[in-house]
This record gives sequence, C-alpha cells and structure tokens, in this order.
Amino acid sequence: MLELDDPRWSALTHAHGSAADIPDLLRQLARTTDPKDNYKSEPWFTLWSSLCHQDDVFDASYAAVPHIVEIACKATGPLDFRFFQLPAAIEIARNKGNGPQIPGHLAATYSDAIFRLTDCVALHRREDWNEPVLLSAFSALAVAKGHQRIAEAIMNLDDDLIEKLIASDFGEQS
Repeated sequence: MLELDDPRWSALTHAHGSAADIPDLLRQLARTTDPKDNYKSEPWFTLWSSLCHQDDVFDASYAAVPHIVEIACKATGPLDFRFFQLPAAIEIARNKGNGPQIPGHLAATYSDAIFRLTDCVALHRREDWNEPVLLSAFSALAVAKGHQRIAEAIMNLDDDLIEKLIASDFGEQS
C-alpha cells in the first residue's frame, strides 16, 4: 500500500490534477467513518469527485482504494455506505476501460483491497444497515467476486426501479 506520506502521491493524478491532496483527505476519512446525511459531506464529496469523476478513474483512484478498504475494516460501529460504494464504483469503471492501467507498484495492493471488500462487509454484518448501505455492500461483494455487471446493476437500483422489479413492470416488450 502506498503510504500516505509517500512523495509518489504528487506524481499520481485524479480528475482535478495532482493527487497530492488525497492523503490528507484519507486521513480525514479515517477520523469520520460514521454515516453522513448529505452527499456533499466531506471528505467524501471531494474523494468521489476526484477519484471517480463521471465514471472515469485515475491512477490515484487505485492508490486510494486500499486505504479506503483498510479504514473500513478497522472501523467500529456503523459505516458510511460510500466505504463500499466508492471502491465498487472504481472497480466497475476500471473494468469498463474508463481509466488507465493500474500502475505496477499499485496492482497487488489494489487487487487485494478489492478482494478484501468481502471481509469488510463481513466485519460490519451485525450493524443495522439502511438501504444505501445494503445496496453498496451487495455491490462491493459483487465486484470482489468479479461480477461487475451485477455490481453495476445493484448500484443503479433506486426506489422506482425496485418497485418495477417487484411488480415486474417493464412496459411493453418487443
């Protein structure tokens, strides 16, 4: 895992340029693992807009995922759903070709972090989960097991689509 004080963060990029700011955002994240009410809550808003911007990912995204998963695995108590959702979204985007290849020095820890999402979900299984946490956990499990299409489908579920699925209401089919 690329240590947070490693100078190579400055050579990595995200949607807005140099990733030199990501270590401080990850440190902030480690102090605030509880669920947030607002999608603009920091540091999540900046992490998301920097690391998975309009479904594009960056080399800094691959460096950040192991930290996000590690923070989630060490956290006690309820987690913000984005601990599962952001790594899953990054992996989905990567598999769709919406980012660069994983740099060699990040490949092993990134792959291990994606696999560790299963452990992370299991560590938090006894907590009460609202719908966003449940859907994000399912999506994280799906990417960890190599099912990106299913992960993306789960991530895109909303109240309207869930109701249509329950009612089997998909309109006219040709």
